[in-house]
Amino acid sequence: MTKTTDRAVLDDWYAVETSTDLTSKPVRTRLLGQDIALYRNEGGTPVVREVMEDGEHGPPLPVRERYGCVFTTLGAPNKDIVEIEESHEADRRFVPCGWVTMRASGLRVVENFLDMAHFPFVHTDILGAEPHTEVPVYKSEIRRDVDEVWATNCTFFQPRIAATESEGDFVHLTYRVPSPFTVMLYRVCPTAPDRLDAIALFIQPMEEGYCRAQPVMYLVDDQSSHTSILHFEQIIFLQDRIIVENQRPLLLPLEPRREIPTRADSSSVAYRRWLKEKGVRFGTVRS
Repeated sequence: MTKTTDRAVLDDWYAVETSTDLTSKPVRTRLLGQDIALYRNEGGTPVVREVMEDGEHGPPLPVRERYGCVFTTLGAPNKDIVEIEESHEADRRFVPCGWVTMRASGLRVVENFLDMAHFPFVHTDILGAEPHTEVPVYKSEIRRDVDEVWATNCTFFQPRIAATESEGDFVHLTYRVPSPFTVMLYRVCPTAPDRLDAIALFIQPMEEGYCRAQPVMYLVDDQSSHTSILHFEQIIFLQDRIIVENQRPLLLPLEPRREIPTRADSSSVAYRRWLKEKGVRFGTVRS
């Protein structure tokens, strides 16, 4: 597949590598159907270049390091990488969870992240359990002033609300989609109820139906070991991969007639409407 001409996705920022994994030895990956090469120069600065069909490298692409990741773009973004205010709070645990590759549209991955209805069936006895299968009414909206999708006032019963907890309770969640291939979750911290844990999922769309993603977390948690936090999140994400890879079609339909939503899909409906308004075509069903 060749590089897309979809300006709605070209003009955005994407995490393409973990900062600590990037060395002077070049590595190759793909972004939006385009081969790219990444490495650190002699001064330690990350460099990303397109790899042309003849193997030659193009000029350096814009690069930024943030949230433990190297970000780049194939276009000219009109806004910055998402601001995660919690990343500036010194007492938080920063936990990058590692990359997981999936044969699915990255947009499907975002939509799955937004979906609370699958918790009891996919993440049984962790994020959900029968008979607590109902998704209470919540609010979804496209916030025009910041051009983001938000889902607020979300509540759901979870048998384990965090790696620190073994008892179940109703959790309070807020979802945020700041760009088509980035999604965030804010949840009330069980050990500090006046604060929110922040979890961001950065997706690298390599092809329309092939992507990889990395969750990064900013937690108020001085009890759990790093290993236990990683284990908790990786189990959840690997369970999600099975579901996402088996959805058909692999790409995300934007026309309402292709898939019928329920009341629990309010955030998905807002997300798809937002993508359609933005003119996103990469990773979507277009007929």
